[in-house]
Amino acid sequence: MTATLPVDEVERLQARLSALEQERKHLLAVIEILQEIGGTLHFADIVQSVALRLGECFGLDRCSIFLAERGGKSARLVASYEDPGIRNYVVDLERYPELARALQTGETVYIADAATDVSLSPARGALAARRVKTITVVPISWRGAAIGAIFLRTFRDGPSFSAGDLEFCQVVANLTAKALRNAHRFERLQQRRGEDGTLRRKEREQAAMIGFLRQLLAAYPPSSPGEDDELDVASAGSPEIQRLVGVAAAVLSQEAAAR
Repeated sequence: MTATLPVDEVERLQARLSALEQERKHLLAVIEILQEIGGTLHFADIVQSVALRLGECFGLDRCSIFLAERGGKSARLVASYEDPGIRNYVVDLERYPELARALQTGETVYIADAATDVSLSPARGALAARRVKTITVVPISWRGAAIGAIFLRTFRDGPSFSAGDLEFCQVVANLTAKALRNAHRFERLQQRRGEDGTLRRKEREQAAMIGFLRQLLAAYPPSSPGEDDELDVASAGSPEIQRLVGVAAAVLSQEAAAR
């Protein structure tokens, strides 16, 4: 005779299985994001990869990444799941009160029902047309300050975000912050290398000029006995000096590059 589990026990097991499946999906998504952002130090590739992965993972209406602008009155849209072509677009935070709150407080903003939230009343018509259900804004923080945020919207007929989903998004935001910091350091290193390269090129040019002048002075014929020491060198030697200067200017960069 087969024993039958109580209904509440079956429901508990089903809930546990669903939670485990959700954790598995989150783990796989984190691994994929780490693989993608770990293989690049380019800012644009990092934010776009994160937006696409989160959008695909949750089947979102919208997933965007914003970076805070100085002054706190605007933010810059740098990546978008629904339209990857939109980048580097400045938005007024007065139009996005939920985004402004996340950037100001450094805390996740979760709106369970966009249709009834008072702060979103000016945009209620547009949100209804898009069938938006929930809005989640997760700050991207570095050293205690919000430098940006991940903006996520779900469809009205789709599942709401669970506590596990919110924790997962926070993990992704932390990974994004570290990846952006590494990209920033890489860009600064490239800039310093460019500046150092310019300085070294100038130093090589100076060394080439000094070497050229030394050779010129060593090869210059000495004055013959009896020549007038008061000869106007500037006027007498001007054409020759100008010619030499012209030659020097033409070959100086080549001499510097050869060193």
